[in-house]
Amino acid sequence: MDRLIYTAMTGAKHTLGQQAAVSHNLANATTTGFRAEMHRLRAVEVQSEARLPTRAFVVDASAYSDYSQGPLQETGRSLDAAVRGPGWFAVQLPDGSEAYTRNGNFQMSANGVLETASGLPVQGDGGPITIPPDNEVLIGADGSISTLPTTGAQNIVNVVGQLKLVNPPEADLIRGEDGLFRLRNGGAAQADEGVRVIGGHLEGSNVNVVDQMVNMISLARQFEMQTRMLTTAEQDDRTATRLLASS
Repeated sequence: MDRLIYTAMTGAKHTLGQQAAVSHNLANATTTGFRAEMHRLRAVEVQSEARLPTRAFVVDASAYSDYSQGPLQETGRSLDAAVRGPGWFAVQLPDGSEAYTRNGNFQMSANGVLETASGLPVQGDGGPITIPPDNEVLIGADGSISTLPTTGAQNIVNVVGQLKLVNPPEADLIRGEDGLFRLRNGGAAQADEGVRVIGGHLEGSNVNVVDQMVNMISLARQFEMQTRMLTTAEQDDRTATRLLASS
């Protein structure tokens, strides 16, 4: 009876958490560079001095991200870029620390600083990258930022910066509440010359909508089963109480 109650109770709780994660994935099915969030559940024995071996909890054993490549979509926009294969763009947070994203939908601030769509400076090899005015931007496969003047001498190409492209081990990355990824130790990853980008493209979300919808239905049925188990346990307890009282 104990095992039934505790397993069903905690299982229902974490199933609701899984449903929230699936809902979040579906809401970001069209978000540029989004990485799907995944969860796994497992049962663990209650650790206490009372030694209750029949009681077990269900816990969210692991919350991890799906790092598979999303679809590349051609935009033709010069400030758009997508990472081809593994790797990340580095951005600078307001506190000066570094975070990583796959969203290459870059903009230029009023001061000519290359920024993300949310206004965070994009990290270059020497800090934020500044684009001169009246210049067309070209993003190379190695992350180099070149400019071509739109006035005056229009045949001179100048390299004004280099995107900081990193590829830390996936196990070292954690997702923040803002959707950006960071190193677990809070440090900054080293630039990786092997990371390649493609200009004029954006990477779509890697969320599989069909899989997520099927998962949502499965979780709903699982939650229903767990609540029924709790109801059954309550009925069994009442029946056992009546039998003991009448004996």
